[in-house]
This record gives sequence, C-alpha cells and structure tokens, in this order.
Amino acid sequence: MAAPGGSGPIGPYPDGVHRDEEKEEYDRLRRRVLWSFPSGLYVIGSRDGDRRNAMTANWVTQVSFDPKLVGVGIEKSAHTHDLVAAGGVFAVLTIDREDRSVVRKFTKPVEVDLDTMTMNGFGFREGTSGAPILTDAVAYVDCAVRQSVDAGDHTFFIGEVVDCGFQQPEDTSVLRMEDTRMNYGG
Repeated sequence: MAAPGGSGPIGPYPDGVHRDEEKEEYDRLRRRVLWSFPSGLYVIGSRDGDRRNAMTANWVTQVSFDPKLVGVGIEKSAHTHDLVAAGGVFAVLTIDREDRSVVRKFTKPVEVDLDTMTMNGFGFREGTSGAPILTDAVAYVDCAVRQSVDAGDHTFFIGEVVDCGFQQPEDTSVLRMEDTRMNYGG
C-alpha cells in the first residue's frame, strides 16, 4: 500500500525492519495506531478577499492559554490552505453530533452563493475576522493567523482567537471522527 503522495511506505523504521514487506506491514500498523487517536471533527471556514471556503478537518487543538491560540493542520494541496495562507484568517466550527452529513459536504471546495449567503446550501455569516461561520454550527472560534509552521505535507497554522461563541445550547454533543466512518491521517 503506497503512502499518500508517495510510491511506498514512509520511514523511519524501527530496528529489524528492513525488507519491503516488513516496511509495508509496519506502515499499516503505524497508520492503524495513529487512526486510533481520539479526535474531533470540525469544519474550517477560510477567506482571502472575495474567495471563501469551508473544509472538513480533524487536526485542531488549543496550543496556548495566554494568549488564546488555536492550531489547525491543513494539507498544503487543499484549497483552504491557500486561503488561510493568503488571507490570514480561519474559523473552527463544531458540528452537532446528529449532523454527520454536514462534514461530508465540505470535503471538496465549496460552492459559495453570496446572494443567499450559503456554502453548499448551508447558511453562513461573516465572522469578526471575515472568515465564514456556518449558522448551523454548534460553536465557533474565529482566529487571526499569528504563525505558520511547516509540517511536512501540511502547514500548522496557529491563530489567535478574535471571537468565539455558541450558536446552539452549550451542552449540545459535538461530532467526533469516531462517530463517522471517515479516517484521515496516519
């Protein structure tokens, strides 16, 4: 099984793993272990000027208390990567656990209709930063990029929280990767 974007398994390998078959077996094991990490499932809103997008993501974490910083890992080939890099803003949106189908609508670049303020048919509004925020999201964290870290085939964008809030009751259960049949990473 080839690694994403590559022609074979990706090292490094532990001592004793030398043959191609051993490398492939170890690569499969490593992916399964990494897939077992519990992780949320989010929609990331992005904007650069008149261009907007929303994308499903799971590599999101708070990285600092003071100031409040949130990090998102975004694949360099993604449309959202271009928008966050150029526009310097992103919004992290949590989705109701019962709305599993929402995240599937944001796995490819979206159709934006500014007349109806919809993205793939879902209503949105402009956040404080200008990043789009889905009106059906449970909660949002609106961020201005403060740092970008090269992370292999991804960039880890670190944003300072400029606004946040709940749009549904605070005790609404939010979607997690394990609630779906999706997996990403490894």
